[in-house]
Amino acid sequence: MELSAAAEVFLEHLERVRRLSPATVKAYRSDLRDLSASAGAIGVEDVDLEVLREWLWRATQRGDARSTLARRAAAARSLFSWAKEQELVAHDPSLRLIAPKRGRSLPTVASQDAMATLLDVQRSAAEGGDPLALRDHAIVEMLYGSGIRVSELCGLDVDDVDLDRRTARVLGKGSKERVVPFGRPAGAAVEAYLRRARPALIARSSSSSPALVLGSRGGRIGARSVYTLVARVLSPIVGAETVGPHALRHTAATHLLDGGADLRAVQEILGHASLGTTQIYTHVSSERLAATYRLAHPRA
Repeated sequence: MELSAAAEVFLEHLERVRRLSPATVKAYRSDLRDLSASAGAIGVEDVDLEVLREWLWRATQRGDARSTLARRAAAARSLFSWAKEQELVAHDPSLRLIAPKRGRSLPTVASQDAMATLLDVQRSAAEGGDPLALRDHAIVEMLYGSGIRVSELCGLDVDDVDLDRRTARVLGKGSKERVVPFGRPAGAAVEAYLRRARPALIARSSSSSPALVLGSRGGRIGARSVYTLVARVLSPIVGAETVGPHALRHTAATHLLDGGADLRAVQEILGHASLGTTQIYTHVSSERLAATYRLAHPRA
């Protein structure tokens, strides 16, 4: 079987059997198609370590980031591990494939004062009654107030939100469901949106959607629209051009830890499978503490 054909069968296996997220499958598809283009029209059984090393070397020369190289190496290892199980290859050529270790940079986080200012501006805009301003206020409040992912926000239906208990039932990575809390400001923003904006937005569509957050045409909002909104309102206050909804998730987690929240509780709220993923926010808090010390202490 040709390498490209084997890769497509493997990607279908990831979607239908392992049920990986669409974003993960999309990334693997990009990586494995790049591998197929680099290797040429050869059989999957003809791929050896040198072919894989040549592929990563080309990516390095192209200027791919270390995180991209690490992900591509992981995609190749997953493909050939599966191919070995399916007896498409006699030996796994990726066992000795080494990629640069993924560097971990600290996430972009807004200060509590900056977030308070941002949310005040959003609330003032929403007071005018414009449906999109009410919706945008609810979006930012929910992303910051609950720490959910943008995909989780976009996937919420009206029935998933309990305004009395101020909780939302979200479907996270790996189709894992969890219930997350949110605060009074987020609850008030969502309630105002549901009462004063959502009916006007859904009237713009020919069909009725169960989605909590609607786009300008009345259908379920997409992640790209949320990204555009957050980048527009958040970029100026954090001083970064490329900032999106995940920055609000980072900010929520950091502020929880700054306020004394238990790391395990933050892990559950964020829906992290590993505590190690959550621990990066302790580094963010430590960095901010050190920066404050250097600015304030006379003997720093």
